[in-house]
Amino acid sequence: MEDTEHGHPEPPVDAAGACDGATDSGFAAAEDALAALREEITVLAEDARTYAEAEIAFQKTRAAIAGKTAGRALVLLVLALVLLHIALIALAVGAVIALAPLVTIWGAIAIVVGVMLVGVAGLVLAARKDAGLLAVLFGNGGGDSA
Repeated sequence: MEDTEHGHPEPPVDAAGACDGATDSGFAAAEDALAALREEITVLAEDARTYAEAEIAFQKTRAAIAGKTAGRALVLLVLALVLLHIALIALAVGAVIALAPLVTIWGAIAIVVGVMLVGVAGLVLAARKDAGLLAVLFGNGGGDSA
């Protein structure tokens, strides 16, 4: 065997110019290994595609269920608020009727409206306090403690 330019020996070549059988079997084994590797990569890609399709289908189903549930919850919440509004009107009317014999009808209306306005003022002040906290949390700097 003769050395090549890079110092590696050349494979033995017979008079007809063909390499010996050991080298051919080495190349065949390498080609078989590459073919098996290509097949494994193809199977892996198909499995990844199948997983991605299943994940997308699952997320679509989950989003559809969440959308329907959120819509139903919103309808129920609106109905609850309507019933609460009707109950508060009934309470106000009942309070006016109950106070009318003790004070005049105008006095009863003034008392009920005054109490309701005090309640509204309390709620507005509480909401302003919460809004101030949110302004501090999300204001200049986004949470820096300066």
